[in-house]
Amino acid sequence: MSAPLISLTWTDHVTGRQGFLVVDRLVRGVASGGLRMRPGCTLDEVTGLARGMTMKEALHYDPEGRYVPLGGAKGGIDCDPRDPAAYGLLVRYLRAVRPYVESCWTTGEDLGLGQDLVDEAAAEAGLVSTVQAVYPLLDDEAAARRRLADAFAVEVDGIGLDRLAGGCGVAESVLTALDRAGVPYRGTRVAVQGLGTMGGATARFLARAGLSVVAVADVEGTIANPDGLDVEALLAARDGHGTVDRSVLRPADHRLPGDAWLAVDAEVLVPAAVSYVVDPSNQARIRARWIVEAANMPVLPQAEALLATRGVTVLPDVVVNSATNAWWWWTLFGDVDADADRAFAHIRRSMRALLTLTLDRARADGTTPRAAAHAVVADRLPVLAERFGSYRRDGFDELG
Repeated sequence: MSAPLISLTWTDHVTGRQGFLVVDRLVRGVASGGLRMRPGCTLDEVTGLARGMTMKEALHYDPEGRYVPLGGAKGGIDCDPRDPAAYGLLVRYLRAVRPYVESCWTTGEDLGLGQDLVDEAAAEAGLVSTVQAVYPLLDDEAAARRRLADAFAVEVDGIGLDRLAGGCGVAESVLTALDRAGVPYRGTRVAVQGLGTMGGATARFLARAGLSVVAVADVEGTIANPDGLDVEALLAARDGHGTVDRSVLRPADHRLPGDAWLAVDAEVLVPAAVSYVVDPSNQARIRARWIVEAANMPVLPQAEALLATRGVTVLPDVVVNSATNAWWWWTLFGDVDADADRAFAHIRRSMRALLTLTLDRARADGTTPRAAAHAVVADRLPVLAERFGSYRRDGFDELG
């Protein structure tokens, strides 16, 4: 893998904890990628995530759209977001990287951090916005900012549109795979690991499409019911970190160990929480036909190779969970407005087309969907470079 354009490690003078910023690539001088906070976060992890953001941006390139993809970047902080010291650490991190946020890195919520908290900390750190680096690229900055603010104010059944966009994209990826395989929605069973923003929205959209969510997992363990869980009740009983209040469980809902979701009898597994959860040792427990990566990098490469030999298809994160980032830019640049129905329709069309392109390429090349996605990106990066110029020191000819 070629080196990123910028790679920084910051050490907090108060707690001694570390934060990281990696800019993999700039397009038009700007890169996009969220900021995560989790215990054990590393520079290597953030580097891989930044490379993934480069791919997600390129995959959504549409020469007819107003939104033109940016480069890829990512931030990370090694801290438990539940730690009382976490907020102060977040503010100090944002102060330290403020020159990059102001000039080239647009960021937002990611694992462990909600957008409201990121915005609050950014304001305290003296930032105008966490996406202010993109403002010079907008035709009408004031109108674009109003459009995004209006979109963030939209709620659907009590949940913000911004918290539903990504899950809508993941769910549409699942439905596209089922349609291609001729598998009916009703009767198809799903297990979801993580019931935060991405996992919760995915579970809701799949349940409303007629699939049966038979297991969900959070930090307290797995909740399972072979006849299907009451997804709406579980979502209503979550705390701010996606942990379900067990008092709402029905008599037929079973409490199982945290990793039990892996072995649940289901056709679809959706890891939607942390990275690296499916490894060579535990992949043998999986009985599902599809693993749909709502989280970033949840399946280790060695595990994916073993799963492929058993006929398990991994739908890769760079495709599946890319709708959150894309929705921000579609809204800001004016491809969609602050209307939930139109936003969901745009997400569904785009994600269905993107997954179809990926799976068609995999079939034609005789490769995995992940390899096919890499191939599509490799085709598109030179097009972006020719149209907008290169801001990466080692060029565009390799993804690593």
